[in-house]
Amino acid sequence: MPTKSKSTTVPKTAARDAELERERLTSLINSMADGVIAIDEQTKVVVYNGAALNILDVNSTISGKAISSIMTLVDKNNQPVDIRSEILGTKTQSTSRDWKLKYPDGSTINLYTSIAPVKLGYGQKGMSGYVVLIRDITHEKSLEEERDEFISVVSHELRTPIAIAEGNIGNAEFILQKTGDMSQVKGALSQAHDQVNFLSGMINDLSTLSRAERGKLAADMEEINAVELIDELGKLYTPDAEKKGLKLLTETDPTLELLKSSRLYVKEILQNFITNSIKYTEKGHITVGAQRRNGGVLFTVTDTGIGISKADQEKVFDKFFRSEDYRTRQNNGTGLGLYVTMKLTRLIHAEVEVESELNKGSTFSIFIPNLQ
Repeated sequence: MPTKSKSTTVPKTAARDAELERERLTSLINSMADGVIAIDEQTKVVVYNGAALNILDVNSTISGKAISSIMTLVDKNNQPVDIRSEILGTKTQSTSRDWKLKYPDGSTINLYTSIAPVKLGYGQKGMSGYVVLIRDITHEKSLEEERDEFISVVSHELRTPIAIAEGNIGNAEFILQKTGDMSQVKGALSQAHDQVNFLSGMINDLSTLSRAERGKLAADMEEINAVELIDELGKLYTPDAEKKGLKLLTETDPTLELLKSSRLYVKEILQNFITNSIKYTEKGHITVGAQRRNGGVLFTVTDTGIGISKADQEKVFDKFFRSEDYRTRQNNGTGLGLYVTMKLTRLIHAEVEVESELNKGSTFSIFIPNLQ
């Protein structure tokens, strides 16, 4: 009876082993969250996974295609990156977080890219090539940029009041030593005190922001007498308004019923509106009001200040936003107050609106629902 020759069996076994190994490799790379693209020495795609297709936004095979035809990259200055030359010039593993992947519609994402030369076959005679790992880091880069902007803004805003406070305290010491003129000392200390108050407010904003970003804010519901709250705020901020020659008026519906919400957050929101109105109003008045609305109370803060342009109205609640209007830049501020306000507004399911016209004033309205 004829027997199978070893020369026939061994190649078949080797082929099965190779196919099994390839299936294992395919399963492995398809389980990876990062995009994996293996390319040959001519930079044509040999193996890839589903994650790579998702990042590249491709829904058809890319096998055999040149990598430069499926990846259009630009650097941080939006200058084209020759990915083929970058790959062929790689002798050891290299990585980049500065490239962007550009899609046909012109949109881009920030890309982490790792390039490593490898043997794509088995043994010494195996084919050489490269493995490219890609990951969408747009969110990470956004957080990095936000962090850098945060540090820059806060350090700048801290520096000014600290310098003014330090200078005025130094002046007070000098005056006491030289002339003892208490009126000048009092003036210098008063200015220093104002700057310390500004720093205190900034720290409170930063603390609230930090808790809001970490989801640590919780609203304690209680009954709020809106008429009493508006009266309290009127008395609290009348001195600040009068210092600038402004009138602070209150208008409330005396028949308002008790409102159930977070008194702490409602008060902080209204305080932010009032302090902004006082800051950006040079003459006239600020009116704080509360009126009955179906299912809750509508609070308003109206001023006769410098107003907000239509373009700025769309961004006024953004983090760190400050108008380019020179009159806004004359006042200290981090651009955090209204951002924090919006965070608090969402926590109590409220709705905010802004109506404004340049040089005529602004009205900030917030509807607080009755959270029974």
